[in-house]
Amino acid sequence: MNQINWKEQVEMRKKQLLDDTKGLLRIPSLLDEGNAKEGAPFGPEIAKALSYMLDLGKDSGMTVKNVDGYAGHIEIGNGDDIVGVLCHVDVVPPGDGWSFDPFGAEVKDGKIFARGAIDDKGPTMAAFYGMKIIQELKLPLSKRVRMIIGCDEESNWQCVRHYFTKEEMPAIGFAPDADFPIISAEKGIFDVEFRLENDQGEEGDNLQLLSFTSGQRLNMVPDYAEAKIQGTALEEIQRSFEAFGQKSEVEYGAQIENDVLTLKVKGKSAHGSTPEMGKNAGLTLGEYLNTLSFNGNAKSFLRLLDELTGEYTGDKLKIAAEDEASGKLTVNAGILSYNGTEGAKVGLNIRYPVTHDSKKIEHTLSTRAKSDNWSMRIIENNPPNYVEENHPLIKTLQKVYEDQTGKKGELMAIGGGTYARSLETGVAFGALFPGREDVAHQKDEHMFVEDLLLASSIYAQAIYELAK
Repeated sequence: MNQINWKEQVEMRKKQLLDDTKGLLRIPSLLDEGNAKEGAPFGPEIAKALSYMLDLGKDSGMTVKNVDGYAGHIEIGNGDDIVGVLCHVDVVPPGDGWSFDPFGAEVKDGKIFARGAIDDKGPTMAAFYGMKIIQELKLPLSKRVRMIIGCDEESNWQCVRHYFTKEEMPAIGFAPDADFPIISAEKGIFDVEFRLENDQGEEGDNLQLLSFTSGQRLNMVPDYAEAKIQGTALEEIQRSFEAFGQKSEVEYGAQIENDVLTLKVKGKSAHGSTPEMGKNAGLTLGEYLNTLSFNGNAKSFLRLLDELTGEYTGDKLKIAAEDEASGKLTVNAGILSYNGTEGAKVGLNIRYPVTHDSKKIEHTLSTRAKSDNWSMRIIENNPPNYVEENHPLIKTLQKVYEDQTGKKGELMAIGGGTYARSLETGVAFGALFPGREDVAHQKDEHMFVEDLLLASSIYAQAIYELAK
């Protein structure tokens, strides 16, 4: 049994693996709460993606279960203990600027392009094929292997919370939703919203900020921002903005229509855990607007944006922190909006070190909010995840990775939050290989076909080693 050539087994199934992956990627499984219903709490397309995976499991002779449309599972093996493989089939919005249809699953230059290719549909399919190989080879297992498929990972994790109120918790497991070799430490995730109710505010020049919009999700760096301004000297402001845009090296646009100046900025999206990898369009536009003097609450709104501009580690907000296990705290300003009649909203996605006390963040931000008449609401505080380096789960995954790649199974820490943290003992394990660009949440997201095949081989051996 130890002489199984896992790579050869994957190669034998290459065409079917690719076809099944393309089928999943072509489902635009975006959160659609407006069309939610019983059995499809996150909308019809996410429900379709979950059914797609469960049907694959059923067709392969595995045990499957749909848990109220919130999540589902696919299971092989026997025994009291469960090895969990935690995946998700929902994706973030594609955004603009793609060179390919974001739900076309086109293969070019050895890459498969689609939203979800690397986060997390490609890795999900790789892990499924790992289970499929074990199933088809009829390898004996002393434990059950359960792939748990979530449907709300990119938003609020209602899926796994609901799932674990009804189903067993695996003793150990991994999430194929980050990087190889092994993520043993995941920072805490602190999502917070500042709100500013509309009132008279402060006086400024004869200039009014009518609206400001940027960002769709807290865990995405906004790649577009737009502001509308009314008042005097609009032509002069337009010229100065265009000069600012040239210096800032972003795409920009400005036009005056019906005595309203519209300013636009295009930045670069990135995952909220790595805000330094993107170019925050909202903060860039805010940086320019802070050179002007507005009436009303726009002053308070822009002051807060200024404290978020130019750095990603919370220094200006006085929440910076760092530890040896997981590095520095990061802040992503994911949602920025202002309306002259309705007020303002700023949503932050904060990733804090595994040894840091989130109460310090809460206290500091609450004090900051009150100082400028903002209210603050904690959307979610997801605690850190950390597994010691000598744990058997770590040792097994290190061995498998080294067997398959010939490279050292180093331990890593990330700011991203994976389903691994919902387990009692879990780590993130792939599927982005060292040296590959992290294109999750970015335009032209892709996964190399050779990486999909190698990940499938790694997952097959890992699942077998953990459950044999």
